[in-house]
Amino acid sequence: MKISFYGGVETVTGSMHMIHVNDKRILLDCGLFQGRRKEAEKKNRKLPFDEKSLDAMILSHAHIDHSGNIPNLVRNGFKGPIYTTHASKDLCEYMLADSGYIQEKDVEYVNKKNAKKNLPPVEPIYTKQDAMDSLSYFEGVDYNKEFDVTEGVRAEFYDAGHVLGSALTKITLTENGRTVKLGYIVDLGRKNLPILRDPVIIPDLDYIIIESTYGGKFHERIEEAEEQLHKIIRRAVSRNGKVIIPSFALERTQEIVYCLNNLWNKNKLPRIPVFVDSPLAVNVTSVFKTHEECFDEATRKVLEYDEDPFGFEKLTYVRDVEKSKEINNLKQPCIIISASGMCENGRILHHLKNNIQDSRTIILIVGFMAQNTLGRKLVDKLPVVKIFGEEYNLNAEVEVMNAFSAHADHNDLMNYAMKANQKLKGIFLVHGEEKRTKAAADGMRKLGIQNVRAPRLGEKVEL
Repeated sequence: MKISFYGGVETVTGSMHMIHVNDKRILLDCGLFQGRRKEAEKKNRKLPFDEKSLDAMILSHAHIDHSGNIPNLVRNGFKGPIYTTHASKDLCEYMLADSGYIQEKDVEYVNKKNAKKNLPPVEPIYTKQDAMDSLSYFEGVDYNKEFDVTEGVRAEFYDAGHVLGSALTKITLTENGRTVKLGYIVDLGRKNLPILRDPVIIPDLDYIIIESTYGGKFHERIEEAEEQLHKIIRRAVSRNGKVIIPSFALERTQEIVYCLNNLWNKNKLPRIPVFVDSPLAVNVTSVFKTHEECFDEATRKVLEYDEDPFGFEKLTYVRDVEKSKEINNLKQPCIIISASGMCENGRILHHLKNNIQDSRTIILIVGFMAQNTLGRKLVDKLPVVKIFGEEYNLNAEVEVMNAFSAHADHNDLMNYAMKANQKLKGIFLVHGEEKRTKAAADGMRKLGIQNVRAPRLGEKVEL
């Protein structure tokens, strides 16, 4: 029994790990790497294994850094089942198609430039059609229901508390009469997040693969997020400015809208226009409305008196490109929530381009920004940033709110490791930049947990 770590190690993007057991190969996640364009292109286009040799895949959730390279996997010959929760299956229908569409558009732009330089055209890593073709391999599975993956491999999904449909996976491996229980704890959510149930601690595991995104860092209390959001909006309105929120189309957008809806119901939200400007976010929100089985008790109670917690009078969901452009012509205060979450592509770039040099604007960062992304440059408050190849002065105010983070912080990670530590033989720390992974490892060792490892890219470990 072995695990190969092919992605999402020493970084937070491109999650991809492989289990070897009984001469079978099972892939855990197949995410897109995000970062410097040339490096991302190289890593995403050529997967580090023979796709045809895989027997099955388990998908933890629909975020693109975990699911985004599935169409490429299938395009190159994978023909096995892809097991995930029902909600993740439905979300991937939109998430992957959108990813394929963006790649086609990016290549179209690059090829126009290449043609002027007499350079050969390039192909997208995969197309929207490739993404749609890959969906036929998805198999939705209920939470808390054990299922067969391959010979000698059974799995069970538990609530991760991270995003809609996200799962922590217990994988039971049996080979030559020996049984090992492996927990795939990526991505791990937090208690008391809006909308979703809390993460489940899976007992009696031998090994766990766990994220370390916020090792050594501590989030603000989620209970304070709504009031913080309220204060930021009031401040922007007082100076006749806009609030620009780069947001992941999955989960973060719905959480922000849910909190704005609560403020509206309490008569605390200024009567200004609120736009969700992302066709993908609009589609994802429609999936939320069909998966109430994932909601926590608090959200179910809200539904008793508010049949649509993702909508209110001043809120507009924008699909049309022309409507999106009209938003930039508004001279009044408004709130614009737009994808992509790390500001690497999509409509958010146009809103940033048009407002980043206005000192009245507040750019509100509500999610993790990976190294070398535009979003990270905004978090670091670089005085000049590039958007569409042009330089812009960062005159807008940048606010960072970690209270909305859907990832476990240092305390959450330590708590999970301690409660799962009854008979653990090893912990593998992934999904974190080097500094964060080291902080998580040091914290676990101080708690007396033995055999904590941070695998290197391409490393293969025997269980």
